[in-house]
Amino acid sequence: MSRRFAAAVATMTVLALVPATGAGAATPTELPPPSSAAVAYAELQQLSVAQPGSMAGYSRARFPHWSYQGNACDTREVVLARDGVDVKQDEACRSIAGIWYSEYDGREFTSSSALDIDHMVPLAQAWRSGANTWSDAERRRFANDLDGPQLIAVSASSNRSKGDQSPDQWRPPLRSYWCTYSRAWIDIKSRYNLTITAAEQDALVEMVGTCGPNGA
Repeated sequence: MSRRFAAAVATMTVLALVPATGAGAATPTELPPPSSAAVAYAELQQLSVAQPGSMAGYSRARFPHWSYQGNACDTREVVLARDGVDVKQDEACRSIAGIWYSEYDGREFTSSSALDIDHMVPLAQAWRSGANTWSDAERRRFANDLDGPQLIAVSASSNRSKGDQSPDQWRPPLRSYWCTYSRAWIDIKSRYNLTITAAEQDALVEMVGTCGPNGA
């Protein structure tokens, strides 16, 4: 356990005493609420620290996306409708109007074509962290997870800048989003029992440390 992580864990009890905000239903512009800061610290402590695995055998095709979600909609269109404001869809469920705010860089858009649906924990990153042992059905569930904070509509430029990098390699340009981003990352890694590296762990501790006194 690193010194930074040990020091952060020592604050868990204090954070746990303060109610977290955002525990209710997500607003139209938010992904499903991730764990509170206190819970994120506890989850982070339970994650296995390991060197990144091999990329041998990896392909995005091993994570089938975007799945059909009913009513002519696929996962991408569901997320666009969820994360936007006043979103209008055509008969094929394509988002043809709306307003979207990219949480990573603070930019606003009125065209869905300027947006990507980011996998909070990228597919290649998940592969290196344990998803290489999953079945294709499990990888499909991960790539289309609408229940946890795994999918979010953001600017295409910020998503492509992130690529498949972990928090020690890339962080949202908007520092005010580091709290939510780190909690969401830890939440997903915990949900899917994925490993983290020591550098990733230290970066997540630092980012969760930007959360306010109410732990969110």
